[in-house]
Amino acid sequence: MSARDSGSGQAHDVRPEAKPEQKDVATFGAFVRKPGARRVAADASGEDAQNAQSAAIEPVETLPDDAIEVGAIVDAYGLKGWVKVVPHANAGHGGDAMLSAKRWWLVKGRDLTSARCMQSKVHSDTIVARLSGCDDRDAALALRGHTVHIPRGDFPQLADKDEFYWVDLIGLDVENEAGVALGRVADMIDNGAHSIMRIEYPATSKDGKPVNGERLIPFVGVYVKTVDQAAKKIVVDWDADY
Repeated sequence: MSARDSGSGQAHDVRPEAKPEQKDVATFGAFVRKPGARRVAADASGEDAQNAQSAAIEPVETLPDDAIEVGAIVDAYGLKGWVKVVPHANAGHGGDAMLSAKRWWLVKGRDLTSARCMQSKVHSDTIVARLSGCDDRDAALALRGHTVHIPRGDFPQLADKDEFYWVDLIGLDVENEAGVALGRVADMIDNGAHSIMRIEYPATSKDGKPVNGERLIPFVGVYVKTVDQAAKKIVVDWDADY
């Protein structure tokens, strides 16, 4: 779920000090299910000892084209160089993208770096990780304020056809079963019980100026009938006058 979980939820409103200029970076939220509960992330921690000795945190020129912002480093964890990350999606509701990725891209202002993720695990409502080249607490503290980016291609495959990552829903056109266009998904919201699509559509203000109208439609099976990512379209049972 951009969002704030969003997906999205969820501690999603952590933002970098400045975005890198080369492109707009999408923000990851949770995944959502239609209509029921969400999958709980497993501890996918692991270690590659051979690479651990040679790898380091390295400067890079650009992020991968499909990089998604998934969280922010907020503190050191322990004395051996582990970092604590607040995921934009709750660690049990989609934050497992960080658990499965073998490499993280870190952004702070204009500084872009990349590091191999040697080990990661869920810790309460955060994720803690050991990165290559980050060997003590001082090095971990120096990474505070960096946002963590993971290529979309490294996200875990969802187990169900009715599960969707929020970032994949943003930008899809929405229409009702009568074929009436309702707008485009601009954001996803988590209200605790379920996800909500925030849909924007062109409208006119009282003084005749063009504005963005807004609709909020719960992302639950009673309203959401089909999600066709290939056609970039969502069909809902929702009246245009709502």
